[in-house]
Amino acid sequence: MEPILFYGVPAGCSFGAIVAFEWSGQPYRLCRIEMPHVVQGAAYRRLNPLGETPTLLSGSGEVFSQSLAILQHMARSSSDPRMGPRVGAPGFDRLIEMLAFLHTSFFGAFSPLWQALEGAPDDWKDVLRAMGRRKVRKAYDQLALLADGRDWLVGDGPTIADAYFMGIARWNDFHKVFPRAEHPTLSALQARLERDPAVHFALAVEQQQQAPSGGGFRGHVNLDEALAGLRLAA
Repeated sequence: MEPILFYGVPAGCSFGAIVAFEWSGQPYRLCRIEMPHVVQGAAYRRLNPLGETPTLLSGSGEVFSQSLAILQHMARSSSDPRMGPRVGAPGFDRLIEMLAFLHTSFFGAFSPLWQALEGAPDDWKDVLRAMGRRKVRKAYDQLALLADGRDWLVGDGPTIADAYFMGIARWNDFHKVFPRAEHPTLSALQARLERDPAVHFALAVEQQQQAPSGGGFRGHVNLDEALAGLRLAA
């Protein structure tokens, strides 16, 4: 069967996996998971007990969570250079270093801001916002050092690290932490990615708009259909 990516809306970090699927050329389907009510529901937790997105139901029926694992699983199945260096090839360890930073420090820096938005007690919200702004600024400073003025995060062209970065970096705009101009190198990277057709497609998917796929997109399935397919695979 075709793999199914379960992506979260609004503004889920699974955005990067949609971009990567478009780059990969592999056939795939998508399942839209509304946050927070569907992602925390009993039906979805049968796939992902943590109640988080993204989740990948692979073509062989295996289930993966965590963007780092999903992106690497996809990369092993595609020869597109945007998947990044192969295991053991020059640059692979640097790719994993970058993905690990993005998946932990960069992603985690926004956590207080999301908590302030998604139901924290009123007397905690100002504290969380201030903490989040400090953490995001620090994460951007660190990422700028790791990127070291390059056009792309790893190597001489876009990779799955850039795809994942794009999914998180737009949170700075959403939460209005600081103007992009404060980090010109990372701002330029985000602007380059925003011109990519795969990014246009992923944005259209999130906003439920029509857009042509430049990859192997085969349409959406609903959660019940996906769970039925999982039972058949088992």
